[in-house]
Amino acid sequence: MILEPVGEEEEGPAGLVAPPANFGMVDAGVYRSGFPDPASFGFLRGLGLRSVVYLCPEPYPEANAAFLEAEGIRLFQFGIEGNKDPYMSIPVDAIVGALRVLLDVRSHPVLIHCKRGKHRTGCLVGCFRKLQNWCLSSIFEEYHRYAAGKSRLSDLRFVESFDVTCMRDCMLRLIYRYHDCLQKSKRLQYDVR
Repeated sequence: MILEPVGEEEEGPAGLVAPPANFGMVDAGVYRSGFPDPASFGFLRGLGLRSVVYLCPEPYPEANAAFLEAEGIRLFQFGIEGNKDPYMSIPVDAIVGALRVLLDVRSHPVLIHCKRGKHRTGCLVGCFRKLQNWCLSSIFEEYHRYAAGKSRLSDLRFVESFDVTCMRDCMLRLIYRYHDCLQKSKRLQYDVR
């Protein structure tokens, strides 16, 4: 994909279009980053985003909200407090809600971000990787790479203990809906044993 500058006010120095800090591709149609600033709006426009998953509790800044509205991008906010306390837990319901957005291809392309794209984003991506059946060592290596030496043991414990079976019903509903299996005449029959 070649990204070209689209507007003087949204370009970086020398007309360059720059990604947000800590930007990376998670999967086809799923991206991660730190908080986008106006200099990265041209880059984000080039991705053709449909959705943004924002993991901070603070209100979305007006400039960013205006950009999303102008581009027709839907904002999903899951307010997870940024916390260095190893005894504070990450709200499982927020992670599950965000994973539902990531699993719904109608939301793609989607950008996941928090303030710096390290800890909250790393937890969500780690749980997403567990759904993809990644081994823990690979999940933790990716987390460390984006955390840039500021890994949090509490985040790693959360990812390790996250039970992916809580997403089973959500995934089945999405699969059935995607394949149009929820119509009464097309429902799958199965036995519970």
